[in-house]
Amino acid sequence: MSRPMTGPYAELQVQLASLATEAFNPELADIDTLPTAEIARLMNAEDARVPAAIGEHIPEIARAIEEIAERMARGGRLIYAGAGTAGRLGVLDASEAPPTFNTAPGQVTGLIAGGAAAMTQAVEGAEDDSDAAAMDLDALGLTAEDTVIGISASGRTPYAVGAVEHARARGAFTVGLSGNSGSALGAAADLAIEVVTGPELVSGSTRLKAGTAQKLVLNMISTITMIRLGKTYGNLMVDVRSSNRKLEARSRRLVAHATGAGADAVEAALTAADGEVKNAILILLGEVDGPTAARLLTETDGHLREALARTRH
Repeated sequence: MSRPMTGPYAELQVQLASLATEAFNPELADIDTLPTAEIARLMNAEDARVPAAIGEHIPEIARAIEEIAERMARGGRLIYAGAGTAGRLGVLDASEAPPTFNTAPGQVTGLIAGGAAAMTQAVEGAEDDSDAAAMDLDALGLTAEDTVIGISASGRTPYAVGAVEHARARGAFTVGLSGNSGSALGAAADLAIEVVTGPELVSGSTRLKAGTAQKLVLNMISTITMIRLGKTYGNLMVDVRSSNRKLEARSRRLVAHATGAGADAVEAALTAADGEVKNAILILLGEVDGPTAARLLTETDGHLREALARTRH
C-alpha cells in the first residue's frame, strides 16, 4: 500500500500521477542497459504509435481548420500559446508560415511563456503565470476574429489555459491541444483536441511522443488552413516567397509543373508577374497579361482556381 503524498507539492503530484503523459512504463525500465540499436528500435516503435492516435481526432482537427480558415479569410489571425516544448513548437510552426505560404507579418504568431528567452532556456515560473498569457494576447491586440490554440502536453499548464480562457472571453475561437483526455485546457476551450500517446520512452519527457503529436497536429492545422485559403494550387506551394537562389529555382519548377510550359515561357511569365509564382501560372494558363493576373487574384482573394475560371468565361 503506497503512502499518501504530503508536502507543498502533494496536490500537484496527485494531478501529475493521473496524467497519461506522466505515466511510467515498467517494460522500459532497463533501457539504459540495452544496446544503442535496441533503444533506437524501441523508440521508433513508440513513435509509430503517434499517427494512429492523431487519426482518432481527425473530426476535431478538421473542425478547427474550418473555423480558423473562415476567420482568417475575414482578416483574423492564428495565435499559438504554450510553455516549454509546447510553446517552442507553436513558435516554430508560426515561423514557418511566412517563408512557406507568404503569409503577412503576424498572420500566424506563436507566444511562449517567458518570451523569446524561453526558446533556448527555461524561464523559472513562466509556465505558471496565467495572467502573463492574457497580457501577451492583449499586447497583440486580440480580436474576436482571431483563433487562439493553447498547447500543453499535460493539458493543465496555467499559461496555456490562461491564454485560452482570456481569448474565449474576448470572443475569439479557441482550441485546446493536449496529450490527456478530460484536460483543463480542453474544458476551457471551444474545441478540445486531446491526442493521448501514452507513457513516454523516458518518463516525464513530453518532448517525445506528446511533442511529436503536437508537431504533427500543428502541421495539419497550419498547412490545411493555408490550402483552404488558396495558398496552394493542387499540391503545389504557389505562394512561395523567393528569398534565395534555391527558392528562385523552386519557383521556376512550380510554374513548370503547373503549366507544362518550357523554360523560356516560364521565365517570361515570372518576369511579367514580378516573380510571383501564382501570378505567373495564371498568365500562362489563363493567357492574360501581368496586370490582369494581379487584378483577378485580388478579386478572388488569391484563389488561383477561381481566378482561372474567370478567364474562361
